[in-house]
Amino acid sequence: MALILNIDTSTDVCSVAIARDGNLIALKENDEGFNHSTLLGVYVDDLLKENDLTANDLDAVAVSMGPGSYTGLRIGVSLAKGICFGAGKPLIAVSTLAALANAVAQREGEEFFYCPMIDARRMEVYTAIYDREGNVVRDIHAEVIEENPFADLLSARKVLFFGNGSDKVKEVLKHPNAVFINGVSTSAANMIGLAQQQFEIGKFEDVAYFEPFYLKDFVATVPKRKVL
Repeated sequence: MALILNIDTSTDVCSVAIARDGNLIALKENDEGFNHSTLLGVYVDDLLKENDLTANDLDAVAVSMGPGSYTGLRIGVSLAKGICFGAGKPLIAVSTLAALANAVAQREGEEFFYCPMIDARRMEVYTAIYDREGNVVRDIHAEVIEENPFADLLSARKVLFFGNGSDKVKEVLKHPNAVFINGVSTSAANMIGLAQQQFEIGKFEDVAYFEPFYLKDFVATVPKRKVL
């Protein structure tokens, strides 16, 4: 029996789920913008109370590790580590892109390549390519969207593009093997299967030293000075 709290704050969606043995039993999420610092702790407390649980009842805490929003990832990982420290529970890190790909692969009946995309800066996305079994075909990387990206993969088979960065590709990628799926968002519910797998094989992170997978360094911007 494995009771796992799943946390995903990698994008503008703030999402928390509780799963038992790989099955969703409760979910709270908000997709109205970056309110993670306000909502996340409340969602975790509410889910535990509504299901008559405490952190001590958990067997592990899983967190979406990135890539994604720098600030969002820090908020999610910080809370996950705090729960693990306080309750003495193991920490599981789930790739944001792998969770997205797994969620889509579970409902598709044909053999595709799966290309989850997370919006990055300007005409750039965080992406990777997976097969239906979750094997990595192309490693996680930052892709600058230019003319005819993914041409080699598209010549081999259909590629499904999805996630909040896929609209950028849709504008420039015109190929009969390119298939776009709308409405696929990051969610703690998408993490459940992979988190359960990692729990079963004992793949845990060092709570003290674990850091999110940012992929790129954070770039702070300074507001322009107003001239009166």
